[in-house]
Amino acid sequence: MSVNSFGRLFRFTTWGESHGPAIGAVVDGCPPGLAIDEAVIQPFLDARRPGQSRYTTQRQEPDQVRILSGVFEAPDGVRRTTGTPISLMIDNVDQRSKDYSEVAVAYRPGHADYAYDAKYGFRDYRGGGRSSARETASRVAAGAVARLVIPEVTIRAYVSEIGGDMIDPGKFDEAEIANNPFFCPDAAAALRWEKIVDDARKSGSSVGAVVECYATGVPAGWGAPLYGKLDADLAAAMMGINAVKGIEIGDGFAAARLSGEQNADPMRPAAEGPDGAPQFLANHAGGIAGGISTGQPVTCRVAFKPTSSILTPQQTINRDGTAAEMFTKGRHDPCVGIRGVPVVEAMMALILADHKLLHRGQCG
Repeated sequence: MSVNSFGRLFRFTTWGESHGPAIGAVVDGCPPGLAIDEAVIQPFLDARRPGQSRYTTQRQEPDQVRILSGVFEAPDGVRRTTGTPISLMIDNVDQRSKDYSEVAVAYRPGHADYAYDAKYGFRDYRGGGRSSARETASRVAAGAVARLVIPEVTIRAYVSEIGGDMIDPGKFDEAEIANNPFFCPDAAAALRWEKIVDDARKSGSSVGAVVECYATGVPAGWGAPLYGKLDADLAAAMMGINAVKGIEIGDGFAAARLSGEQNADPMRPAAEGPDGAPQFLANHAGGIAGGISTGQPVTCRVAFKPTSSILTPQQTINRDGTAAEMFTKGRHDPCVGIRGVPVVEAMMALILADHKLLHRGQCG
């Protein structure tokens, strides 16, 4: 059995392969009556779309989404969700399967080729099939629907580190994120990253990245104390993204190096009176305590490994177990974490939409 669905009440299933005719998602559990059309979803896909700069893969995919079901034109003339499954489809138009002829007989180091063969005894070697980062376009489309469920929440992600070079927190400028191809909030860091990624690309190598994400407007109370923890589900969502090898909630691993008083998030009474939300003096916990949101920004850091598809020859084996040498042809991201930004935002939206509905289901 293969697991292709995620979520509880707000649930989505992705389908399709990198070099198949199309990819897509089916979103189930979306409340009825929400205004939606392709124009609502497309901007998020455009942010993830390949071929927009020399720092990403040059595969040219328009990533135009089509809504096939779950939407109907209401009496007011606005297309709205009906409460039934929403099917989303994105055509693949720029596949080059011939680039993967050698992958049919040998395993690419760092890729899922061997693991897929070990599990299924058969695999779609063209671009990695389901293991390709191409699948994340489906998640971004589903995430755009999820955002309609949580209009009170604002989600923002950005790249904070590429190739070990980090932004200067003192130079953080949210407006700068849209002004460079790296989703970088530090203009000086973005200039440094141009050389880092260019050097990797020209040498046929790749570099890793860290993406940070925060969601503001999340009210206190979403999540559950034990097996439905908001942070646990958030971690599972982020770890399910291709090439992600680690996630931190709030201070994450840094919290292990703090004392109890340093790691505490002190509170003081609300300025507007006893019925208001408390004022937090810190947010080491990343907006989640005991698996439940506190009303502070929900924050996480996501680590993307260097793209495994590189031109440097690597030792490997053929399917028959004999020794071989492999370098990966084709068009690949020199830093996959760059286009991971809209994917991280989408997964944050999908988790928060699900937990909002779960909270409403239990607490009204």
